[in-house]
Amino acid sequence: MRRIMLGATGATIAAGAVLYGAGTAAAIVPVAQPNDARVGVQLDHSETKALAQGPLPALIGMIVPAGRVGAGLHQDTQLFKDDRGGVHASLRQVIMEAAEHPDGSVSFFLDVPGSHGPRVLDIYQRWE
Repeated sequence: MRRIMLGATGATIAAGAVLYGAGTAAAIVPVAQPNDARVGVQLDHSETKALAQGPLPALIGMIVPAGRVGAGLHQDTQLFKDDRGGVHASLRQVIMEAAEHPDGSVSFFLDVPGSHGPRVLDIYQRWE
């Protein structure tokens, strides 16, 4: 129960931080995936672009170690991914790459600790 409460609290804080970092955020869509033990937000293109230009990716990087962040890259990504699936890019680079596409966006998920290996934060790129 404590893990769920901490996760929900973390998700609320993260959503607020994303709202703050993205400015006006009318299209942020909360996403709950209880079967995957995580909650998150889906940003639209303008929010993704604003987030890429703001301080939040650096602040998240100061709090969440890189080894605890997972990245679901688009199949057309230009970012380097090694043979074991490790992404060699900063959080800002992952967000910026999506923001550079006319319809690009990102989703963030906070994972219940231990539910996704060592990861506590996942980001997914999306564009057509």
